[in-house]
Amino acid sequence: MNPIVLIPARMAATRLPGKPLADICGVPMIVRVLRQAEAAGVGPVAVAAGDSAIAEAVRAAGGTAVLTDPDLPSGSDRIVAALAELDPTGRHDVVINLQGDIPFVRPDAVRAVARLLEAQPSCDISTVMVAEADPAERTNPDMPKVVAALQPDGRSARALYFTRSVLYGDGPVWLHHGIYGFRRAALERFCAAPPSPLERRERLEQLRALELGLSIWAAVIDEAPISVDNPADLERARAHAQALKNRTLP
Repeated sequence: MNPIVLIPARMAATRLPGKPLADICGVPMIVRVLRQAEAAGVGPVAVAAGDSAIAEAVRAAGGTAVLTDPDLPSGSDRIVAALAELDPTGRHDVVINLQGDIPFVRPDAVRAVARLLEAQPSCDISTVMVAEADPAERTNPDMPKVVAALQPDGRSARALYFTRSVLYGDGPVWLHHGIYGFRRAALERFCAAPPSPLERRERLEQLRALELGLSIWAAVIDEAPISVDNPADLERARAHAQALKNRTLP
C-alpha cells in the first residue's frame, strides 16, 4: 500500500465559523491536526483547503496545502479535488481522510485505519469506533453509532449500519468517529454517486457507501478524540492543550 493523508478544511462551518484557524494555545487548530497526521508516519500529508487563509496558515507552518473550490459539498469531495492535483497518476492507492476539527487525534488512530485496509482485503473503507463512556451517549443523536460485527480479536469489526438512533440491549454501544481510509477506487466510486436515501434520512454520508455495496470495517480505539464542533468544544480543546503544556513544564 502507498497511503496519503488528506485533511479537508473550510472556514464556513455553521456552528463555529472560521474554526480551522481557531487558536488553541498559540497554534491554529488545522496545524495541530497536521502535526498529529505527520506523527502517524503512514505517508505524505496535505490539507485540502476550501479557503486561502487556511492554505496560508498550513504553508506558514511548513505543511502542504491545496486550495479547493469552497463550494464543494463535502470533505470527501474536497479530498478528491486535492488528490487530482497532488497525485494525478494514481501512485497513492489508499487515501486517509482525516477531519480538520480533531486537533488531538492520536497518531495510532490514523495508523489503525491504514492497517485495517492492509489486513482485510475485502475492506473498501476503514474507520474507527470507540465504546461508549457514558450510557447517556447512546441517546445523543450528535454521536453516530456503529452497528458492527465484532471480530474475535476484539479490535476490529465489520460495519453493518450507522445510525443516530438509540440502540438497546446488552453489550457496548460503539460510537463512530470520522477518520476514514479509502481504497482509491472506492473513494472515486463513492464521490461519483449521489446522496443515497439512507444517507439523507440519517444525515450520515457513510451510509451511501453501504448502499453502494462497499464494505466498511472499523478499528477499535481506546480513547475518543476531542472533536471541535461548537464554542464549548473549542474551550474544552484549549483546556486540554493547556493541561498538556503544563504537564511538560519542569
